[in-house]
Amino acid sequence: MAVPFEAFDNVDIRVGRVTKAERFPEARKPAYKLTIDFGPVIGTKRSSAQLTTRYRPEDLEGRLVVAVVNLPPRQIGPFVSEVLTLGVPDSDGAVVLLRPDFDVPTGGRMF
Repeated sequence: MAVPFEAFDNVDIRVGRVTKAERFPEARKPAYKLTIDFGPVIGTKRSSAQLTTRYRPEDLEGRLVVAVVNLPPRQIGPFVSEVLTLGVPDSDGAVVLLRPDFDVPTGGRMF
């Protein structure tokens, strides 16, 4: 099914830097709670991400990530996830983050 460009253009995908990553033991599936800085316009947002197979919390802090920032917040157990951090599964089903190859300013919009 083809998606009209206008619909895709409404999805706000931005680059942010993880400032804090912590375990999320209350989640049904293993996950981390991420705090992500998207720069002065969007600010800091939180996300739940199932990254525990390939990443440790200390590996995530300081890392650039790509996220959808204009979805409604989602309640995940006792945690509210404000953005959708993007990744793709590897051949074993473990999530691998989508991220820029080079350092770019936080808050940059994908186009």
